[in-house]
Amino acid sequence: MRMTENGRDRSPSQPVVEELPAGVLGGNDQGPASGDAPKTPKPLENTQKFPEDVQDQSNKTNPFEPRPPLLPKPAALPKSGKSGLVEKVRCRRLKNSQESLTDQAESSSSTDSLKEDSAFTGVFTLSSVSTLRNGESSVVIPVSAPRGPRVFRARGQSLSEYEMRPHNCHGDVAEQRLCSSKVLLSPLQPSGTLPALEQNLASVSLRTANRIDRDCVDYGVVPGRAVPERLQLHRNLSDSRLLESMVSDNTSVTSMKSTYSVLNPIRPRDVRNRSFLEGSVLGTGALLGAEELDRYFPERRVGIYIATWNMQGEKGLPINLDDLLLPTDSEFAQDFYIIGVQEGCPDRREWEIRLQETLGPYYVMLYAASHGVLYLTVFIRRDLIWFCSEVEHATVTTRIISQIKTKGAVGIGFTFFGTSFLFITSHFTSGDSKVYERILDYNKIIEALALPKGLPDTNPYRSTTSDVTTRFDEVFWFGDFNFRLSKERVEVNALLNLSQGVGQLLHHDQLSKEMKEGSIFKGFQEAPIQFLPTYKFDVGCDVYDTTSKQRTPSYTDRILFRNRQVDDIKVMRYTSCSAIKTSDHRPVIGVFQVKLRPGRDNIPLGAGQFDRSLYLEGIRRRITRELKREAMKNQGSSTICSIS
Repeated sequence: MRMTENGRDRSPSQPVVEELPAGVLGGNDQGPASGDAPKTPKPLENTQKFPEDVQDQSNKTNPFEPRPPLLPKPAALPKSGKSGLVEKVRCRRLKNSQESLTDQAESSSSTDSLKEDSAFTGVFTLSSVSTLRNGESSVVIPVSAPRGPRVFRARGQSLSEYEMRPHNCHGDVAEQRLCSSKVLLSPLQPSGTLPALEQNLASVSLRTANRIDRDCVDYGVVPGRAVPERLQLHRNLSDSRLLESMVSDNTSVTSMKSTYSVLNPIRPRDVRNRSFLEGSVLGTGALLGAEELDRYFPERRVGIYIATWNMQGEKGLPINLDDLLLPTDSEFAQDFYIIGVQEGCPDRREWEIRLQETLGPYYVMLYAASHGVLYLTVFIRRDLIWFCSEVEHATVTTRIISQIKTKGAVGIGFTFFGTSFLFITSHFTSGDSKVYERILDYNKIIEALALPKGLPDTNPYRSTTSDVTTRFDEVFWFGDFNFRLSKERVEVNALLNLSQGVGQLLHHDQLSKEMKEGSIFKGFQEAPIQFLPTYKFDVGCDVYDTTSKQRTPSYTDRILFRNRQVDDIKVMRYTSCSAIKTSDHRPVIGVFQVKLRPGRDNIPLGAGQFDRSLYLEGIRRRITRELKREAMKNQGSSTICSIS
């Protein structure tokens, strides 16, 4: 016989249940009243029930559910031990966020968790109990007992003293495992003062519904903001332009990008109905009709970049053609790139590959034609190639006796949507005084250039059989026309030294004089010239001819244009490229905006054809060039130590 702390005798064979802390003993059950017969508990179903399950079955009578207490809960358990005494203790509670992170038992599977709960929550019998000592108090904890309904601690309720204090575990492995799962760590406290939050909590990575990315600044109009005239002017010339006619419900441009990419959503009924074999100009469903045109060109204007250059037959090409096609002072890339060359390099294929390498993967070569050493190449943005007709070309020779065709013209014609284009590059007779011969070259070209061949004339009522330039809507004629300045070299040099000398030089230009008289290039226009004469330079420098011939500087390289409708062609830029000095001529470039009109689908479409092998070779060289640049940078930044 041993003595307890209260001084009473306790038999080793008789278990005694001491007072439990408040909250540990279940409040829904009550011990047997004095004089009542002991009741044996019935085993419950081995099914976990949550409060929502109990609530759903509130209308059903469950014989195994505990009844509400009829009498107030006794202050303490009776000291007299009975073999059949039954008490229910429920200690299940919801873990807070800190406990769930520090509880070692949470790393086990859900099955183990359920087993542990079943061992910890249920009906306790005094026949199978073990004692868990916590400070100076003893709590009866079952090892295995039937399961009863769970009782959760209400939200916001403070933890009991038993739940907050750490427990000292003694006993077998089951008790230690049970105790280890209930160890609580102290709340985490910040080591220092937390940084103050900024007033603007918007993240830069978040995309709002009324914001447009910087690379999409020309896609549309920001609500409440006026669009600058510059963006209105070049909206359709951007290299990354969104379609303004997208189907959207007040969503942002960014949302449309993430939902539908940059392409228009296609409805099943459109796939069923559209054949692209026939269609009217204003009707819907036509590939070249007004609806499709407005989708890609809301302002109905296309950007065209034209470059003409007399290469002087040099074998060596410039190291970099970026200055020729992609000048740094240009804000946008254009939709078409047309390059005409006179006295081109011997390897024409190499020249075309270099052009593809410079323009990169955004462009494909739509067509290329040659006449001796005259080369004409047309590049187009690859997403616009489907709106082009079949491409036709023709050539004219103005000097038949020559073994090598150096003088003449080559022309390329095609239809883009409903607008027909004609591009001609030519090389006229050279010589200061041979103005009449150059006029004869022009007349022969317009009469003998057999275009169009199979393409329908978009306006046959305004076409003539004697002039090829009247059979197309938009005509660009460029090349080395060889017209000179009717002035002595000394006088020209004196005018070049003046600030207003360029304007005075044009008064002596042979081509401008003949155009005013109507003897050549009838109906053509030229943008104002504000650059120095492009002929003749010493190769590799900016000095005009220093040889014994002392040729007079002249504007031999020109770009002219003609349109059927007034103001169809708008000049954006007209200048020379002084960075390329491998020839005695300086290249001349022009940027234009051309008005487009919807067309019919009865024209022979090009079906997206382009030179695939040239495209792949140009991109391969472009990648190789970039890799070499990176290797050179790495070599320049690295330091190598050698030991001799």
